[in-house]
Amino acid sequence: MRKPKIVILGAGYGGLITTVRLQKLMGANEADIVLINKNDYHYETTWLHEASAGTLHHDRVRYEIRDVIDRSKVEFIQDTALEINKEEKKVILEKGEVSYDYLVVSLGGESETFGIKGLKEYAFGIVNVNSARQLREHIEYQFATYNMEEEKKDERLVIVVGGAGFTGIEFLGELTNRIPELCHEYDVDFHKVRIVCVEAAPMVLPGFDPELVNYAVAQLERKGVEFLIGTAIKECTPDGILVAKGEEEVREIKAGTVVWAAGVRGNSIIEKSGFEAMRGRVKVQPDLRVPGHDDVFIIGDCSLMINEEINRPYPPTAQIAMQQGDVCARNLAALVREKTELEAFKPDIKGTVCSLGEDDAIGVVYGKKLTGGKASFMKKMIDNRALYMVGGASLVMKKGKFNIF
Repeated sequence: MRKPKIVILGAGYGGLITTVRLQKLMGANEADIVLINKNDYHYETTWLHEASAGTLHHDRVRYEIRDVIDRSKVEFIQDTALEINKEEKKVILEKGEVSYDYLVVSLGGESETFGIKGLKEYAFGIVNVNSARQLREHIEYQFATYNMEEEKKDERLVIVVGGAGFTGIEFLGELTNRIPELCHEYDVDFHKVRIVCVEAAPMVLPGFDPELVNYAVAQLERKGVEFLIGTAIKECTPDGILVAKGEEEVREIKAGTVVWAAGVRGNSIIEKSGFEAMRGRVKVQPDLRVPGHDDVFIIGDCSLMINEEINRPYPPTAQIAMQQGDVCARNLAALVREKTELEAFKPDIKGTVCSLGEDDAIGVVYGKKLTGGKASFMKKMIDNRALYMVGGASLVMKKGKFNIF
């Protein structure tokens, strides 16, 4: 009797948890498990802001996939998925194709530019290891060049961050810690550096506790960040950005570095493959399957689930993706064993913490508000827990954060 073939697309938080849970749940003779990822490593997306600012080396945010999977039970294919053929039950890859009986789509999100002219061409993103490394090196280059040029261009030392959501605020926290080091390293006057955060929404960290938001803004302003709230970026140019607040006249902010951290959408493969989606995200059933496609699960950034308490989608966070991976693995095991009752996914939000740099953060954990060192400690514990869930104590010892005080 032929074993069913389970193909998992993407080794992000959701895909990797699905894989490691599945390899424990399933016997070697029950199913063929195939994991496909374009890189041979997993990277901690929630650590990329540190690598981008240069406060954490980019190699610290990633680890080898082969170190955490059981290669006697899981076949790993390093390739890029291009399209899903649902009718023929195949995944089209750059270097071939793979058929499946059950498919888990756990591909990461993509940057959403909302059609703003010039963002793709001139702004930096915080989207993967290489983009983080590129941004860090670009900022260092601007400081080094400013130091060396005879006619100083002050705009080289202007850094604009588009977006005051989680990614933007966490990057600003790391950046404000890094700037004094860069000024010392490149003999640059600290007062020449300007950091501007531009947010189109009427508040920083929309949906977060207002008291904690006020703390975060005050801490970042104290370190030199200027906030332009309720202000939209109209265009990004080689020289900076054009912004406008409401009906006010468009004005230019000259900047040597523009970072776009404001928008995330699902993966473009979703729409290309003909799934019904909203900005690349599919509204999945409670069991995480796609309506009308009982052999396809979608989790992580490409899945859309509504929080019925507030009638808004759950945010595409690592916490939710990992919980989805758990449920997805159990449901796949049930299907392989020909059980009809599948588990419904119910997010269990234990808390949310937003880092403001090495030793500062804000958060709500088990309903309790935290700021400063206590929140920073919890952030690092959350990061370490994510490592433990995938690779156990050995991965925590290898990659974990132990500078907790």
